[in-house]
Amino acid sequence: MLLVVVLCAFPHRASADYIFTPFVGGKFAGHTAFLNLEQSAGSTKLIFGGSAGWLGSGILGVEGDFAYSPRFFEADNTLITASTVATLSGNAIIATPLRISGYSLRPYLVGGLGLIHSGITYAAVFAPVDDNSLGMNIGAGAIGLLSPRTGLRFELRHFRTFDREVNEASGETDAKLSFWRVTVGVVIRR
Repeated sequence: MLLVVVLCAFPHRASADYIFTPFVGGKFAGHTAFLNLEQSAGSTKLIFGGSAGWLGSGILGVEGDFAYSPRFFEADNTLITASTVATLSGNAIIATPLRISGYSLRPYLVGGLGLIHSGITYAAVFAPVDDNSLGMNIGAGAIGLLSPRTGLRFELRHFRTFDREVNEASGETDAKLSFWRVTVGVVIRR
């Protein structure tokens, strides 16, 4: 609601971009309070997804972002038979205004709230994990247009659940899941 008030408070030109960005990248530096039998939460894994949003000619924008990472908690061992992490979030974007960057490289900050789903199926007798937690993300990136309708988007974000649990292995209280995501995507501008 605060974002709507801020968007309405500042006058802006009708020039705005709707941007759609399918992306691919990797997750790294993960930590989890879930039973991590294969110690793979911190390893690098594939992540892919997409975002759709609106970016004004000023500094403000909004987006919806979805990402999916198969085999998130798995290594080459057979202690975990399946695992996934999916994120769905709504975010605010603060970008360099067009009057400064033009349509060249446009740096931005992004952050928001959403759902972080974790799923783990163990080969042993442990109960499976099927967790939906409220989480946050914050990051930075840049959009560079290659033509009036397309470009590239580079981004680094940190994701973390608000829910905290005792880590079964270490005994410490930590977020259920936290990790970094780096992506590159194709921007389709409308």
